[in-house]
Amino acid sequence: MTIAIIGGGIAGASTAYHLARAGRDVVLFERGDIASEASGVNAGSIGALGWGRVPDLQATLTTGSLEIFKTLQLDLGYDIEFRQSGALQAIHTEAQYEFARDQVLALRANGYTVELLTIREARGLEPALSPDLLGAVHSPLRAQADPRKATRAFATAAERAGARILTGQEVTAIEPTADGYRIAAADGEHAAESLVIAAGAWCGPVGRMLGVNIPIVPVRGQMWATDPLPPSFFRVVSSTESTLAWHRSPKSAPDAPPWLTHRGATRLTRHLYGRQTRTGEVIFGGDRETLGYVTSVGDAGIESNKRHAEEVLPFLAEVPVRRTWSGLMPFPLDGAPIIGLIPGMPRLYAVTGLASSGFGRGPMAGQLLAEYIHSGDRPSLLGEADPARCVTLGAEPPAGTRARNGARPAARARGRSARREPATRSVARAPRSRRLRSR
Repeated sequence: MTIAIIGGGIAGASTAYHLARAGRDVVLFERGDIASEASGVNAGSIGALGWGRVPDLQATLTTGSLEIFKTLQLDLGYDIEFRQSGALQAIHTEAQYEFARDQVLALRANGYTVELLTIREARGLEPALSPDLLGAVHSPLRAQADPRKATRAFATAAERAGARILTGQEVTAIEPTADGYRIAAADGEHAAESLVIAAGAWCGPVGRMLGVNIPIVPVRGQMWATDPLPPSFFRVVSSTESTLAWHRSPKSAPDAPPWLTHRGATRLTRHLYGRQTRTGEVIFGGDRETLGYVTSVGDAGIESNKRHAEEVLPFLAEVPVRRTWSGLMPFPLDGAPIIGLIPGMPRLYAVTGLASSGFGRGPMAGQLLAEYIHSGDRPSLLGEADPARCVTLGAEPPAGTRARNGARPAARARGRSARREPATRSVARAPRSRRLRSR
């Protein structure tokens, strides 16, 4: 029985790898190159605070993915530039300090690995931090990796396990058949008994090919980088400013996804995250805007983010920006991932809605979905990610489509705007020791 996957990002590649490793017949379609969209153009931050006392979905996705990244680098031999560097979240104001203190106390009470540091303690770890900061939240388990290399590694591992990875194969139509689905791609038609939609910010248009409404909003994120510099800081660095703002008001509007930096053209907060890569580039980003499928870079956002980074790492004030880029992230309207079987459609699955942390959560999301498909039993952890809560049938297909052979309307996919920084796919497998940590 063939399982088809649409989407060559990290969640799709991980799903392909884990299914192929279980002996299933897998074919993955990617319109461009592996990791050519959000999975390849993010900062490469891997967020994890540990399993906690009672592992929930978030802890399982983050810490499970951390373990899979370790396996990919340390056991399977893929050089993805992984290092478990830890992370520091800068605190700028008294209000942020009080919020961070309460958050750290609550997290530690639930068994997570995190601590609140004075600025002197934080600068002992990262001397480049500004002495004007009031402190920092230290997350020692967090890590980083090169996102393009890691996603390509998942795809390569999937191929080695027997999966077919088809790049340059835009899916232009899908229709249900008596035995599953017929998929039209650039090289012709393919048949599959099961279908996984893992198209990131393009899950909406792909779902509409089958009359399925997957409520994913494309959110533009922007990044900038310096020229290669001598080693200047080791950890992933971020700021508490947006965390506090989103705690107070997660949504900018009732019909918008949570955790945005803008409402229309109005800035609501500043968001910051970044690291220094193995090559010496300092890369930062942060803005989250709903602009449809626009991927052009906004200079004002880059300038604001650069100033924010300078408040945390003052040496950056003397370092110019050398390049900028953007990507589209798949934000769910209710903030929760969408992972599982789509109701009312036979053997149609989705793995999406991982928002801005798709890179850091995608590997375990793919493993959980693969185990669900392979065994037929949904892990209890996926209850809160059940597509039935938000995915509906009856969506209008994209314009210009028509029904084929009297079947449900099949539609042309909307083109995914080409990324300027391509990447290629590879996969690794999750450790067996801490696999499904169900509640």
